[in-house]
Amino acid sequence: MEEKKLWINGKWVDTKDSYALTSPFSGEVIAKVARASIQDVEHAIEGAHKAFLSFKKTTAYERAEILYKVVEIMRGRKNEFARILALEAGKPLSAGLQEIDRTIATYQFSAEAAKQSMGETVPLDAAPGTKDRIGYTKRVPIGVVSAITPFNFPFNLVAHKLGPAFAVGNTVVLKPATQTPLSSLILAEIFKEAGLPDGALQIVTGSGSELSDTLVTHPLVKKVTFTGSGAVGLKIKEKVGLRKITLELGSNAAVIVEPSTPIDKIITRCVGGAFGFAGQVCISLQRVYVHESIYDEFTKAFVEETKKLVVGDPLDLSTDVSAMINPNEVKRIKQWIEEAIEQGAVIATGAEFTDRILTPTVMTNVKPEMKIVCQETFAPIVSLVPYKNLDEAISLVNASELGLNAGIYTNVLTDAMKAADEIEAGAVVINDIPTFRVDNMPYGGVKNSGYGREGIKYAIEEMTDLKFITIKTTI
Repeated sequence: MEEKKLWINGKWVDTKDSYALTSPFSGEVIAKVARASIQDVEHAIEGAHKAFLSFKKTTAYERAEILYKVVEIMRGRKNEFARILALEAGKPLSAGLQEIDRTIATYQFSAEAAKQSMGETVPLDAAPGTKDRIGYTKRVPIGVVSAITPFNFPFNLVAHKLGPAFAVGNTVVLKPATQTPLSSLILAEIFKEAGLPDGALQIVTGSGSELSDTLVTHPLVKKVTFTGSGAVGLKIKEKVGLRKITLELGSNAAVIVEPSTPIDKIITRCVGGAFGFAGQVCISLQRVYVHESIYDEFTKAFVEETKKLVVGDPLDLSTDVSAMINPNEVKRIKQWIEEAIEQGAVIATGAEFTDRILTPTVMTNVKPEMKIVCQETFAPIVSLVPYKNLDEAISLVNASELGLNAGIYTNVLTDAMKAADEIEAGAVVINDIPTFRVDNMPYGGVKNSGYGREGIKYAIEEMTDLKFITIKTTI
């Protein structure tokens, strides 16, 4: 059995305690993983701060070259990394390969951004009585970044934290999800090979509940970036004080399907957006609001397409949907479905359970207050809801405490722009599903879906301070 250690100050470090990492699909133990102590985390943060004092002085060219080298290394090991995702996360190989491609793109965007961090001149003589002065701004690195990441995109969501941080000269202490440490630990050897100075990346594994206080309150931590549940994110925000913080939290993403939409052209895309990685995606399509004139036709097509999905072993390239991350999550969503049925919801297809798998499930006759509608399911389940007019559809989309991405399908420009203006979400996607994300776009939520933005350029703004410099040209 493989044994995994902590990565601190450029070395593998043993711990007194460890835990068994099991496969979500088979339940077999796949590795023995170090469980960090609070002292380990403190050591990592102190090491990251020491590394920052020199790393911040590196040139943009040098930092970009490190990230370009990471891109090169990852391109040559894509199949290996996709297999890691299948083993530790239960992510089907096809989806894993897509994630690795996106991860490579994210590091490449970061390398390019390293050379583009700019300031601006400030016309000080625009103020009365001021002359002989030059003013300009620049963005400067802030120091140690604590990055706490989830299980669902353990390569790419980590890249969204490491890439921008290293691009501007920050250092990072990374705490990956307990279920998916392998994909993070392999980054230690990748960044080492790419030339990242020792200490610039620290990786601590173990319990988030035990380590998070130190990760977010240590005085040397200058920025916290967290992706995960809303409940945990809120607790972190309450503790972080005046430090910078980015929170990427959950959602119950919705799409509106207007009557002008050609159903046959969107149905495969919608089904893929609902059930990709067993629905364990923050912007997984969870609510579909369909105009009543095409609702029956859409529902029939959606159910038929859903039944074509292959459920099985994530290591099989033909598999579309595999296990949920752990049996407790299966139990939770089973209870939610049973509760919805008691309240009148109908299963159009799916809702077949094993201890680890829920088959892709389509629900109809749902109500807004049902958990499967108003909360984030994070499971392979989608609700189809008819509506009478666009105003009603927008109201239904907005009747949520969450707001990450939302979408609308329509061939009417004025309706598209109305939706873009009135939907309450961090992003509105026109003529595609809300699951759409490209890694250089701004990404983040409103309401209880988050705080701040990711996407390389936007993450860099949140990982730097704006410094103003002025020069009096005469004495």
